[in-house]
Amino acid sequence: PPLPEKRHPPAPGGPRDRASPPQHVSFGPGRSRGGTHGCQGPPGGGEPPPSVTFVQDTSKFWYKPGLSRDQAVALLKGKAPGSFLIRHSSSFQGAYGLALKVATPPPHCLPLSKGDPQEQLVRHFLIETGPRGVKIRGCQDEPHFGSLPALVLQHSITPISLPCALRIPSKDLLEESLEVQVPPNMSTAADLLRQGAACSVLYLSSVETESLTGPQAVAKAAGSVLGGSPRAPPCTVHFKVSAQGITLTDSQRKLFFRRHYPVSHVTYCSTDPQDRRWTNPDGTTSKIFGFVAKKAGGAGGNACHLFAELDPEQPASAIVTFITKVMLGTHRK
Repeated sequence: PPLPEKRHPPAPGGPRDRASPPQHVSFGPGRSRGGTHGCQGPPGGGEPPPSVTFVQDTSKFWYKPGLSRDQAVALLKGKAPGSFLIRHSSSFQGAYGLALKVATPPPHCLPLSKGDPQEQLVRHFLIETGPRGVKIRGCQDEPHFGSLPALVLQHSITPISLPCALRIPSKDLLEESLEVQVPPNMSTAADLLRQGAACSVLYLSSVETESLTGPQAVAKAAGSVLGGSPRAPPCTVHFKVSAQGITLTDSQRKLFFRRHYPVSHVTYCSTDPQDRRWTNPDGTTSKIFGFVAKKAGGAGGNACHLFAELDPEQPASAIVTFITKVMLGTHRK
């Protein structure tokens, strides 16, 4: 859905023109009105007072609705404290998730026994929506704001309930965080795609998602596979990404020989938004990821193809980033 906008009523006694576009919230750090902190439009539709500051719209840098929780952590863990992203919450319908990099973990957090300690410094907050606007959940000191940009601007000035103030970005984190090791003789994404990238993964299943795509399709497929009883045994497949698309090869021919998904059919790829894991026979767990593709043969609808990482040197996050940024990113330019 579009970012919420606050509309201002027309000036008293003025004509009500239904065809005129709505006035957008303007940002004024030194002013507030009602529950909307730090935003006020020109009174009576006249010229704005000198103290109102108009700022550049930076929402395209921090508003990433389709990003999963894991992807947000991967993008922020190496950034400076205050770096943040806002995405659609996968657990609370209609709400947003704020992922924020902090300098130190909260006092109640126990140190990780394994894994990257930087991931513990990315904290998550829920932004709830309602008739009065948007607000950060869980603190009485938090006011309602007329829009996400107004909330972001005010929290960049004072953190209120957050551990630190937000740092408004000047560039897109997705563009600068390509988690792919490019060989020295490969200078561009196009060169990398021509060479192709491949690894072995566990193929779990393919689940029809009808018209569903995006993170909801991956979540549905993961729930279907993990909730099935008995679970179908996975099989190891060769997973190759190239400029033509994604090719799966089952060298042992347990389920199939080879399947190819053209790049024009692949619409989305991510790890499981709910971060559920596949349990291996030895008791270890692996991250789950999947890609959504249109069904072949013009049958209509989509299917999500689900996998679990097999090699620690080829993590699911790196595979997802390669598909999203290199294959899909190059194809859509």
